[in-house]
Amino acid sequence: MVLTSHDQLGNTGEKTGFWIEEFAAPYYAFKEAGADITLASPLGGKAPIDPNSESEDAQTPATVKFFNDATAQSAVANTKVLADINANDFDAVFYPGGHGPLWDLTENKDSIQLIVQFLAAEKPVAVVCHATAALLNVKDSACDYVINNKAIAGFTNSEEEGVQLTAVVPFSLEDELVKRGADYQKVEDWHAFAVQDGLIISGQNPASSALVAEKLLRTLSA
Repeated sequence: MVLTSHDQLGNTGEKTGFWIEEFAAPYYAFKEAGADITLASPLGGKAPIDPNSESEDAQTPATVKFFNDATAQSAVANTKVLADINANDFDAVFYPGGHGPLWDLTENKDSIQLIVQFLAAEKPVAVVCHATAALLNVKDSACDYVINNKAIAGFTNSEEEGVQLTAVVPFSLEDELVKRGADYQKVEDWHAFAVQDGLIISGQNPASSALVAEKLLRTLSA
């Protein structure tokens, strides 16, 4: 699982990071399936949790479990450096969202190379919400964007407007996905939605994280 290292919400002076539910729900789904999980981030060490995802109204059974799980919290506080991760050592990769990935995972060369390696080895790549941005600059051996003509989901423009961050984010995820030729798909705001096209699995928003994890586990067991 690849987490963001970015904790600044643009120039607002507020904090961001990864959305805890988008990590916790898949993390425990993978754990329950018997997976051996490694956490990594661009800078390594403690991955920042978006403070808004710690608010009372953002809690789910998975987040409550995380905040009572010293082992999981320690893993988040001690992530491996992304550059040290070798795709050959893993069966799949999952990117939780939150606004942080827009800033540090979109153009991160280590992340891009890792995704290239997973896809080349025919291993699944899963992303949810804003973490779909990690796919934006990934190209295949023919130098085409890997999301070109692929069914892809990610945080929508209307959802960004809903959280009043349209003017803060560095770009519109929905618009950029479309520009790169993705077959962008979405449902009503805040509803769970995940889509799989080949090896790429993507989810629209926080409510979609468990669906993405489910599709990834189904792919691995096929």
